Amino acid sequence: MVLGILVHPAETGEPWECKTWLKQLVGGAALVCLPEIADYELRRELLRMKSSGSIRRLDELKTPLRYAPITTEAMLKAAELWAEARSAGKPTADEKALDADAILAARSTLLAQAGDTVIVATTNVGHLSRFVDARSWREIS
Repeated sequence: MVLGILVHPAETGEPWECKTWLKQLVGGAALVCLPEIADYELRRELLRMKSSGSIRRLDELKTPLRYAPITTEAMLKAAELWAEARSAGKPTADEKALDADAILAARSTLLAQAGDTVIVATTNVGHLSRFVDARSWREIS
């Protein structure tokens, strides 16, 4: 998860490279969003691990980034995407799972309908690219 890399305490290697990449995006013309569903997925694990430093860094990302909350419209679209993927025999999660990928894809799809070009930076290109333009963060500039 890209968000997990961004809140990692290391100041070298991939975490440093990813943080530098994000600063360049935020400093440019791109509008970078922090989807609420991605925050939720990471935050619950950080809370379980009692990783207060990473939680603080996650909270700090809300300042330079636009927070994209989960909306009713996004949940309705997520249900559509989930059903389409399952009907096509290409589920992205267990049938009883909430399926955060479908929620993230739905939220992104709705942003794209507003006329914006939306690219989802992810480490899970396989599942998300079924629904939206999803790429590894290293491929986005």
